Amino acid sequence: MQSKKWLQNLDWYLIGAVCILAVFGIICIASALHFNLGEGTSEVYKQIVFFIIGLGLMVVAANVDYEYFSQYYIPIYFINIVLLLAVFVLGNESNGATRWIAIGPLTIQPSEFAKVMMIFFLAKFISLHQSKMNRLDFFLKLCVIAGIPILLVLKQPALSASLVLVAIFCILVFVAGIDIIWVRNVAIVAVPLIAFILFDVSRENPLIMDKIFEPHQFNRILSFVDPTANPDLYYQTEKSINAIGSGQLTGKGLFQGTLNQLSYLPEPHNDFIFSVIGEEFGFLGCIFTLGLLLFVVFRCIIIALSTRDTFSQLIVVGVAGMFAFQTFVNAGVATGIVPNTGMSLPFVSYGGSSMWTNMVALGLVLNIRKKETRSLFEGGLL
Repeated sequence: MQSKKWLQNLDWYLIGAVCILAVFGIICIASALHFNLGEGTSEVYKQIVFFIIGLGLMVVAANVDYEYFSQYYIPIYFINIVLLLAVFVLGNESNGATRWIAIGPLTIQPSEFAKVMMIFFLAKFISLHQSKMNRLDFFLKLCVIAGIPILLVLKQPALSASLVLVAIFCILVFVAGIDIIWVRNVAIVAVPLIAFILFDVSRENPLIMDKIFEPHQFNRILSFVDPTANPDLYYQTEKSINAIGSGQLTGKGLFQGTLNQLSYLPEPHNDFIFSVIGEEFGFLGCIFTLGLLLFVVFRCIIIALSTRDTFSQLIVVGVAGMFAFQTFVNAGVATGIVPNTGMSLPFVSYGGSSMWTNMVALGLVLNIRKKETRSLFEGGLL
């Protein structure tokens, strides 16, 4: 009887959308890694295993007493810091970055786990001190606390993951009720700063940006600002745009993407999986993928609106913001509207740490939805 009630209280629309995305992602990864030609088979099978393990983690996260664990929000924060520091001691370097820790045959990426840990910690910390949100001393303290893991992730360097953490922080602070005057003041500073960064990067002799950013980060921004400055830097984006454009309305068909199958697309199974979708499934495939991700985000927002306590609401909003930001940046990079930052597409791109982080985050949302359904309606949400 209890198990039947538990199943009834789950948001099956949300679970179904995520499962469709993950299965579709596995199909696209198979094409990206030339599974039809006998290549990359191990990665495809790994992604299947990642997804199955992710489902298990989702079930666990959907059933734990997250309110009980919230009393340990400070230890969770320090566990996050320790994991990020461990990368510099135990991490494996790849392509000039140290982001991964090998545990036997398994390789994990702590910067991915940092996302859900930050959501949980910030949601609890802010909910306990919400009345102080507009006090300067508290806000500065909050910035320092959030800034430590962000800087550790940036130091790896993992610009994309650090940007996600910044986005999560901004979204939670905004939803928690920060005064609009603060938002205005930040915008007054941020807009000219961004303009200066773009201007300085484009200069023949930059004033300071080449000293702040890592060389590969600086070059990526430069290729976005001025693609003609160095065509080699714009290669990834150019091939991605060509692939998406060549797919037209309905695409060339699975395993039929010319640029994909001839290995012209960089990182097609991860950062540029959206390019594979565009070439092989066309505009309709892109709309299908983005539509499902948009549904997941709005479903989370509906659940957040139904919650009665700030802590639960901030968790769900943080998860929704994480999914939305990553989707926007991944698709934006693939289509050339934002600089290349190397960000995965939620539930679709290859990667165990990314999949598990997203599934745990989804499990927390399901947990909160189940609690609100039981306490408010004994039925279902919209």
